[in-house]
Amino acid sequence: MKKINVAVNGYGVIGKRVAEAVALQKDMELVGIGDVAADWRIKTAAQKYAVFANTEEGHRAMVNQKIEVAGDLNDLLDAADVVVDCAPKKFGAQNAEKYRQAGVKFIVQGGEKHETTGHSFSAENNYTLAIGRDATRVVSCNTTSIVRTLSALKRAGLLNKARGTLLRRATDPWESHKNGIMNTLVPEPEIPSHQGPDAQSVDPNLDVVTAAVKVPQTLSHLHYWTVQLTKEASKDEVLEAFGSSTRTAFINMSDDLSANNAVKELMLDLGRPHGDMYEVAIWKDMLKVEGDELYYAYLVDNQAIVIPETIDAIRALTGIESDPAKSIKKTNRSLGIRQRFI
Repeated sequence: MKKINVAVNGYGVIGKRVAEAVALQKDMELVGIGDVAADWRIKTAAQKYAVFANTEEGHRAMVNQKIEVAGDLNDLLDAADVVVDCAPKKFGAQNAEKYRQAGVKFIVQGGEKHETTGHSFSAENNYTLAIGRDATRVVSCNTTSIVRTLSALKRAGLLNKARGTLLRRATDPWESHKNGIMNTLVPEPEIPSHQGPDAQSVDPNLDVVTAAVKVPQTLSHLHYWTVQLTKEASKDEVLEAFGSSTRTAFINMSDDLSANNAVKELMLDLGRPHGDMYEVAIWKDMLKVEGDELYYAYLVDNQAIVIPETIDAIRALTGIESDPAKSIKKTNRSLGIRQRFI
């Protein structure tokens, strides 16, 4: 089988997880990772992957830290069929021109604008529209969860309009000593917050409005949703609709999974790498339907939810798999994604 040669540019929270996931795929080969740093993260990466220095300064820093350097960014791109850009926000848009000049397909993250690639990706929603494209953008963690859940309701003919409130983690756990907030809450200054319009970049027909507030914790995001359905429905109908997404899972307050730290501990007990949760975890016993109104809440692992989407986006861009369901199944199996945790 011909394998897709994949490069990962940027070895941070998302980059290291993408690299690990690519290494699990039978139809992909990780050719290396690119970065500019020379800290503990890159030293760890060098034990597993070929490391490329994106800048001369980065090269000198890596050599000084006795990190073996396989080449520069041009060398990395020469070896790749597709590059997944996991650089900090806004750098992906700057790097896009380098990828175009190198003639390599590329994926950027949700921190970049839709216009960077002209296409925003969610595997269960618009995989086929990405097939053969030169580039796509995997939408952010929150947007991924919104599109995943609302599209499930839409497929079942139940979605009229949705209004959501997002309690957003303050920063990534590994750098909470550097950034973040404490003893305060910080609302996004506008309603709708950016996640609703971002979801519409994937599906313009979604009637969705979001409001968001940053909270002083780092484990995950928490969403509360009020949805007007197209008709009066039962709870079982709604649960069946959500269940049509293979990347949602139900949890229960009755199992003492009543907070994000408990769910994180569950992921660790299940042996997930880094304690990652790729699924949207919807509280089944909290979900309520009254006539044509639906109320529910769920958790989003901001470090993990976009990883399976990125793997599917690689297959779509390169055209190695034209059937979305087959790609999703391969990805789910490799990452251990499931609809029931316990």
